[in-house]
Order: sequence, then C-alpha cells, then structure tokens
Amino acid sequence: MSWITNLVRVAVLALLVLFLVWPELFEPMFAPLTRNGAPAIYTRQSLFTLAWHHLAIVAAATLAAGIVAVGMAILVTREAGAELLPFARSVVNIGQTFPPVAVLALAVPVFGFGTWPTLIALFLYALLPIFENTLTALTTLPRDVIEAARGAGMSGFQKLMQIELPLSVPLILAGVRIAVVISLATATIGSTVAASTLGEVIIAGLLSNNTAFVLQGGLVVAVMAVLLHDALMLMERRLARSIDNQTD
Repeated sequence: MSWITNLVRVAVLALLVLFLVWPELFEPMFAPLTRNGAPAIYTRQSLFTLAWHHLAIVAAATLAAGIVAVGMAILVTREAGAELLPFARSVVNIGQTFPPVAVLALAVPVFGFGTWPTLIALFLYALLPIFENTLTALTTLPRDVIEAARGAGMSGFQKLMQIELPLSVPLILAGVRIAVVISLATATIGSTVAASTLGEVIIAGLLSNNTAFVLQGGLVVAVMAVLLHDALMLMERRLARSIDNQTD
C-alpha cells in the first residue's frame, strides 16, 4: 500500500505544478463557477510566482522562528537559564495572544506595506509549536544516554551537539511541521497588506464575487499544506527509526 500512497503523492504534486505553470489547461473545470463572462483563471499575476512567494515567506518566517525557539529552549533547559522558562513561555505565547490581523495592523505603521508585516506575524505564530516541542524533546531524553555521555567525559556543549540535539530532531521537526501548516494558511492574509501571496487570488475572487478565483487560491494553499505535511511527517518517521536503530 505504501507505493500506492507515494504514487498518489507524486500525482498530486505533478497536478499542482501543472496547474501553477499552465493554469489555462484547467479553465473548463473552473468556468462553471464564474458569472457574466468573468474570467475562470486568475491572470493578473502568475500563479506559479505567487505560490513561490507564498512558500518563500513561510520558509523565511519558519526558519527565523526555529532558530529563536530552539535557542530559547536550549537556554531554559540549561542550569544557568532554568529561571527564564516562564519568561520564554510568555514570549512564545505572544503570537497566539494576538490574532494575525492585529499583528499586521500593528506592524504596517512601523514597517510599511509589503512582506515584512506578514513575516513578523508568521514568525510570532511559529514560535510556540517549535519551542514547546524542542523543550519537550530536551527534557525527556533517555536518562541512561545522558549519563553515558557524561561518563564519557563530554563537555556540556559536546553533549548538546552530539547527543541531545540529534536525539531531539524528530520532535523538533514535528513542531516545524505544525508551524509550516499554520503559516501556509495564515500567510494568505498577508495580501491584505500588499504581500505577494496566494491570498491575492482569494481576495480578488471575494471582491469580484468570482468563486473560481477563491477556489483556485484555496485549493493551491490546501494542496501545498497537505504535501508539505506529508513530506515532513515522512522525514520525522525516518529520523525516528534511524535514531532508534542507533540507540538499540
């Protein structure tokens, strides 16, 4: 059954790429959703370009959030930084306290319209899942492995880089997966402040009452989210199996 699942994934990816590169091929599918001769395919900007910009914004925000969140988790799991845990939790919860629209509204006067307000909103939203997963991973490592590393004379930095972080990667990656899926959906609102995302297609459809546009933007975001979720999940499982084999 696994080869069938993989075949389906490849087929879906191929269809997605085909639609983004040659959307006019799918015009007959969307034409029934239009009214009064409205266009069935969004052509004001390349769908491929919008999808690429959408993914780039999500990737940049997730990378930045990952560096900060993992760094904070490492800090609060060291003896010297343990007292900072409540403060770190307050920081990573900021993104969940303010809705994305509020973050955009606060960021636009400072950074102007464009990509930056969206990056900030996605960055704040991605902090919590990555931080909490990293914290859980670092505080639930097998005690015998940690003791063996200490008995081997490893320094704190060596133990962190060679033992703790490698063993924590699958759970950290799970946090990244959650952040990516959330960010892919949230990034669509970035188009309300002139960020180049697939939200532009959805907003254009809502403003013109063109269901075809709304469906195109929503479907592309949903398919990308499912494919990335599956890809990251597959990486998690393979890394977890690899680590289990090494520690047995």
